[in-house]
Amino acid sequence: MAAFTKPREIYTNIVLLIARLGVSALMLTHGWPKLQKLMAGGEIKFADPMGIGATATLVLVVFAEVACSVLIGIGFKTRLATIPLIATMLTAGFVIHAADPISQKEKSFLFLIIYLFLLLKGSGKISLDYLAFGRK
Repeated sequence: MAAFTKPREIYTNIVLLIARLGVSALMLTHGWPKLQKLMAGGEIKFADPMGIGATATLVLVVFAEVACSVLIGIGFKTRLATIPLIATMLTAGFVIHAADPISQKEKSFLFLIIYLFLLLKGSGKISLDYLAFGRK
């Protein structure tokens, strides 16, 4: 594992690890049922805010909520993986739940805040990103 030179650096990287693992696990609880719905076959009933069809929209959401969440959890291509999730949470909060009270939008916005944090900070040193690309 990476050698940490300062206690603050250790804490920062632990916080990034906890944020990544936590948001990944929590988002997978939303994405996994959608993946099962997609894999079950049959008629797909799902919101279509972009007008590309319910099935195509569900595929994009499953990609974001499952595949991108796994990438964030293991810390691989973390910043890139946040982009589809940021788009999904913006759509959920401002389009799908536009007319709903804030209590219905709250989860989307909380996830959005964490994804923006990870987009700006990256995955930290306790990640596959650092192991693969971070050493200089």
